[in-house]
Amino acid sequence: MTSFTRRNALRAIAAGTAGVAVVAAPGASAATTGARQRAFAAAAAEFGVPESVLLGVSYLKSRWDSHGGAPSTGAGFGPLHLTDLRAVAAGGSHHDQGEDPRGDAARGELRPHTSAALQTVDLAAELTGVDAATLRTDPVQNIRGGAAVLAHYQRELGARADDPAGWYGAVARYSGASDTGTATFFADEVFATIAAGASRTTDDGQAVTLPATPVSPRREQVRALGLSTVAEGAAEAPPGLPVEWIPAPYQDLGNGDYGNHDKAERPNSQRITHIVIHDTECTYDTAIGLVQDPAYLAWHYTLRSTDGHVAQHVLTKDVGWHAGNWYFNAKSIGVEHEGFAAQGTWYTEAMYRTSAKLVRYLAGKYRIPLDREHVIGHDNVPGTTADKVAGMHWDPAPYWDWAHYFDLLGAPLNPRPVRQPTGMVMVKPDFASNPTGYTGCAAPGAACPARGSSALFLRVEPRDDAPLLADIGLHPDGGPSTVAISDVGSRVSAGQRYAVAEIRGDWTAVWYLGQKGWLRSSGVVPVLGQVVTPRPGRSSVPVYGRAYPEASAYPEGLTPQEVVPLQYTLPAGQKYTAGPTLPAEYYSATTFDPAEHVVVRGRTKYVQIQFGHRVGFVKLDDVVVSRTRP
Repeated sequence: MTSFTRRNALRAIAAGTAGVAVVAAPGASAATTGARQRAFAAAAAEFGVPESVLLGVSYLKSRWDSHGGAPSTGAGFGPLHLTDLRAVAAGGSHHDQGEDPRGDAARGELRPHTSAALQTVDLAAELTGVDAATLRTDPVQNIRGGAAVLAHYQRELGARADDPAGWYGAVARYSGASDTGTATFFADEVFATIAAGASRTTDDGQAVTLPATPVSPRREQVRALGLSTVAEGAAEAPPGLPVEWIPAPYQDLGNGDYGNHDKAERPNSQRITHIVIHDTECTYDTAIGLVQDPAYLAWHYTLRSTDGHVAQHVLTKDVGWHAGNWYFNAKSIGVEHEGFAAQGTWYTEAMYRTSAKLVRYLAGKYRIPLDREHVIGHDNVPGTTADKVAGMHWDPAPYWDWAHYFDLLGAPLNPRPVRQPTGMVMVKPDFASNPTGYTGCAAPGAACPARGSSALFLRVEPRDDAPLLADIGLHPDGGPSTVAISDVGSRVSAGQRYAVAEIRGDWTAVWYLGQKGWLRSSGVVPVLGQVVTPRPGRSSVPVYGRAYPEASAYPEGLTPQEVVPLQYTLPAGQKYTAGPTLPAEYYSATTFDPAEHVVVRGRTKYVQIQFGHRVGFVKLDDVVVSRTRP
């Protein structure tokens, strides 16, 4: 077995549904004002842009948020997402951080390009006379700059400026897309937003409303932009979502080596049970370069931040090398989003929407439930064995807005609230008003920018200054977890469900990694579901990182994969929420010839549980499964 080398890559930056849900951010500053609304109105009037168009474009970029002047994962700033590549930082791909993304000891370990981004801040500066730094950080000037750019695009098209319907071409160009399909999708979403209307309170406490305004946009204007047509090829996508086919090479490298994914016949060979949400930890262009390297690794889809453009690389029937756990690779689809988990940047609404439309389609095609047990982050994938736990990745991290994402998926978290305690809770903080204090975004130990988060910390006692829980997988010395953004040892995330251990005043304790973890009850809601606990007579049961078959299930000539537990155990008297019950399977794929690949199925059944921040597995024969009740 050959070991793959790793190369460094440059990171260029620091980090769908039609119609709009009318949402609010009740946890934002109570002293909301109309300043942001007035800024949109003033800029629209100054540059002759219909106010509804300016509001709609801004919503599809930032949902009208200012993000404190921090860049998006597409190097965009402010409510109008003016792009400035020069103002962002550099780094390396997350696949260079020590984890083997294939996650299979039967193969060896596995390696990375940059691009120029649109510099709309320069055009905005030229049109307004305002310097780039101010355009990036001052929301009012940012809105003026965006309006000026939109008006400039409209003039270049020679289109009338008084009717919102006549701004379709300018809106499509503002997407930043280089292809007709993506630009059209963006413009369609903007005009669907205008038609449906929207209202919310922004991250800095500004109440903004876009009244519903029926409009029939002149879609033919997009032809005048001279954009390219992407090769859709074998791409799998829902109707109306353009997906570019950029295939990952399945190539024999000689000496028994090959890359960068495995051929399969899913779901005929194995059910697809999970969708894994990643961020790229590099620019979109870098990711596209990596996925086309036959000696590297591949995932199924990549999404671009600025405009939400989607590219597919591996057919969903085949197995990508992306999750760091071969069991999950064999059973999942990997979706990468341009972004950076640690650097405090934000994901654009355009990318959230195309991702949601894609994932909803994939979930329907493969009958994958839309919940946090099946649609998981890379940070929820467990290590395969005890020695792999510390090296597992933690993207997309707490800055991915899970609650908003599930709203877009059409599967809102906790859609049928339960009013009384049930013995189980779902984590559900308000993203905008939850600026959890992480460190390590820019430098080890340095405070991260205060901004919204999907995650909450757990503490050993019901008080805010109590230590965090211990995670022996991440801290073998037994010390407490930390608030470092990469440390998931005492962290829960929106949509995850946990069994309740105790309630005391305003605090709730949940079972987590064999311990009681306390968090404020305001961050959770009671829900119903199934829990597991050790069978009577068992003092504890082992927890596994993969659901592999027993040795006797392997055919002659195929070396059994060892069924070894992680360093954690599930003690008697504790309960953990149950996800899907899954059959024991191992996909043996260690050669270039798919005819030699074998799916091994055992008699053992496993239950997926929410054991810590990551999921784990217990054998069904080791536990009792029961339902919670009000």
